[in-house]
Amino acid sequence: MAAPLTLLLIVAVTIRAVLFRSSWAELISERVEVVSPLNAWKRVVEGLALLDLGVSPYSGDVFHETPFMIYLFHFVVDYAEIVFMIADGITAVALYLSIQTYNKNVFRKQKYALESDRYPADCLELLRSPKEMFYIPLKVAMFYLLNPFTILSCVAKSTCGLNNAIIALFILCTLKGSALLSGILLALATYQSIYPLTLFAPALLFFLQRLYIPVNLRRSSFWFFTLQYAFIYVGSLVVITGLSFFLLGSWDFIPSVYGFIFSVPDLTPNIGLFWYFFAEMFEHFRLFFICVFQINVFFYTIPLSIKLKEHPVFLIFMQIAIISIFKSYPTVGDVALYMAFLPAWSHLYRFLRNIFLVSCVLLACSALFPVLWHLWIYAGSANSNFYYAITLLFNFGQILLVSDYFYAYLRREHHLTHGLYLKKKDGTEATLVLK
Repeated sequence: MAAPLTLLLIVAVTIRAVLFRSSWAELISERVEVVSPLNAWKRVVEGLALLDLGVSPYSGDVFHETPFMIYLFHFVVDYAEIVFMIADGITAVALYLSIQTYNKNVFRKQKYALESDRYPADCLELLRSPKEMFYIPLKVAMFYLLNPFTILSCVAKSTCGLNNAIIALFILCTLKGSALLSGILLALATYQSIYPLTLFAPALLFFLQRLYIPVNLRRSSFWFFTLQYAFIYVGSLVVITGLSFFLLGSWDFIPSVYGFIFSVPDLTPNIGLFWYFFAEMFEHFRLFFICVFQINVFFYTIPLSIKLKEHPVFLIFMQIAIISIFKSYPTVGDVALYMAFLPAWSHLYRFLRNIFLVSCVLLACSALFPVLWHLWIYAGSANSNFYYAITLLFNFGQILLVSDYFYAYLRREHHLTHGLYLKKKDGTEATLVLK
């Protein structure tokens, strides 16, 4: 599989290099769907200019990236295009290796279950074959590298691509069983944008499952490993934050980065849910609704962790999707990361109920974003309501997509336990309902 992956990387780099040299690059870098006030390249350049002048890049209200990011580009700003292409390549390879490792684990568990006769006889058609699973890692890499959302994000030089690379490496280290590297990379991802904090739960569940430690609050082994992993994570986060202070010489980055993410002061339109709502919000209600909106990202972690405690990899997918939908400044680069996982769940297609509708909605919204933006900003024949309507529809499509996969995953697991053809007590066919 090394040759197809190499060819895929060459094709992906070629597409990006051509677009970097085209007249489209500047237009793409201005698109509000592709960049946000947090990750726009122009703001990084402004921060670098302030740093070169000996002024704190956080002294104004322009730069909102982390100190690590600005010092990285302080040394490689002349090779920024190469850096972003390498980041996309690292993300794709990490996802490829992650899904490859995941498929091996799934096949091994499936083999043991078959040998111990745990599956009902009528659900053998639901089991995954090695031939079916062989090309899935390559498809995942392809879904990421050739996704128009990823390409646009790279050409715009959005720092979202670097954040995706960190999360992909975290997933790889987690699935490879390295708790130390997993905790460090998760701390780095949290340092970059806070929201990956919710990935702590699925990573912990994966390691507990790998080490055959039951999730039992009365077991000392559970608490020992939980505290051990939490210490690695929190300790790494403290060290990274401390290094940022020594690099910058002040704590100005904390309100400028994390305060900016949580308080949402910049209401530049984007593909998220925040900007229009808070543009219309009375100031004395603002704090309450900020808390309501922000809690969405974190609220689902506990119930999903309880429901999917035996399936931590699917939980990681769910959490990444929730982050990309409910974060304060989302871009299409965030959407591309969780969409890359869809080929890994190809065995769920038979149970998906709304995949055609969702695909049409997401494609139509992607096409209408620039159209309605032009009508609003340039032609003056529309207003912000039009653009926010298509934003709401796009997020509705994402929520429907994620919930459909959640339903399909649980339904397949139910069939693997109770059989494919379920009957009621009176002998008629039963229908599964997700509650």
